[in-house]
Amino acid sequence: MNIEEFREYCLSKKYVTECFPFDNVTLVFKVANKMFALSGLEHHPSTVNLKCNPEKAIELRDQYNDIIEGYHMSKIHWNTITIEGGLSNEFIKELIDHSYDLVVQGLTKKLQKELGFL
Repeated sequence: MNIEEFREYCLSKKYVTECFPFDNVTLVFKVANKMFALSGLEHHPSTVNLKCNPEKAIELRDQYNDIIEGYHMSKIHWNTITIEGGLSNEFIKELIDHSYDLVVQGLTKKLQKELGFL
């Protein structure tokens, strides 16, 4: 998956916005103003940081060379994924979905209901 395919998939999800809050090379994706994905556009091959359940994060790092502890992020809750490596596009989409779903689940029940997630 290239970075543009990654971007398009993230933006296809409900209530997602993109921004550059840190600098002009770190693209951030948010749902309901909460970050679920980011990418340093200067990295080659392309890498992205995705939120992950702590237990699953460790399992993924043990199983896949293209998944490591989150770079400049909480090592417990974030993984860095090389998206232009050996992982399939479908698997990367599953990881994006997992990150997105974790953030949505962390929203207040009231906000989830207002946005139509409940």
